[in-house]
Amino acid sequence: MRLQEKVIIVTGSCFGIGKAIAQRCVSEGARVVVHGLEREWGEELVEELGTDRAVLHIEDLQELDCPGNLVDLAVSSFGKLDAVVNNAAVVASGNIHTIAAVAFRQILEINTFAPYRLIQAALPELTETGGNALNIGSVNAWCGEANLMAYSASKGALMTLTRNLGDTLMRENGVRVNQINPGWVLTENEAQRKREHGLSDDWYTDLPEMFAPEQYPFLGRNPPKDGESIPK
Repeated sequence: MRLQEKVIIVTGSCFGIGKAIAQRCVSEGARVVVHGLEREWGEELVEELGTDRAVLHIEDLQELDCPGNLVDLAVSSFGKLDAVVNNAAVVASGNIHTIAAVAFRQILEINTFAPYRLIQAALPELTETGGNALNIGSVNAWCGEANLMAYSASKGALMTLTRNLGDTLMRENGVRVNQINPGWVLTENEAQRKREHGLSDDWYTDLPEMFAPEQYPFLGRNPPKDGESIPK
């Protein structure tokens, strides 16, 4: 198992992508700190993973003490800290005409500043273990949807932060910092957002192939057959 006895903090892991990450980490031998705001879901996940492999922390990442509390819990529960996964994020629809400055600031606080503060709080432990930080970004980091302006900007800022820390902390502390930018994922929250938009639970089954190719991102063209060259 690739993560045997590693200790990992996964923010926003009571459901969705974070939950899947926590589950996979434990399946690979790690012990995890599950974090979020949904206590019932978090408790169910810890029970599923096993109390010897997982511990739960419920606290808003906007609280100044939250990053330190997560690190302290990891060390007090499992003796060390090998990695942090900054997964928690706020996804809010809106553009320059509809997003108020205070809302924009809150999105940046959770999606960009909170990951920075957790890496900062975890750095002494990560330096000791030669650990790493993984930031969960989004394809929207590259430019973003028109109606996800603040979210896109926060993920773009996170990507630049990742590149900066990835260079600096590897040289100075031996700590790796990376980011992955996944595409759209049908999580519990995303399903609820689509319902609020008036869509049915199976709305995605009728998407044109150009928006959801089955295997290859060839702008809606069918994937190549055996022996066929890949389209340019």
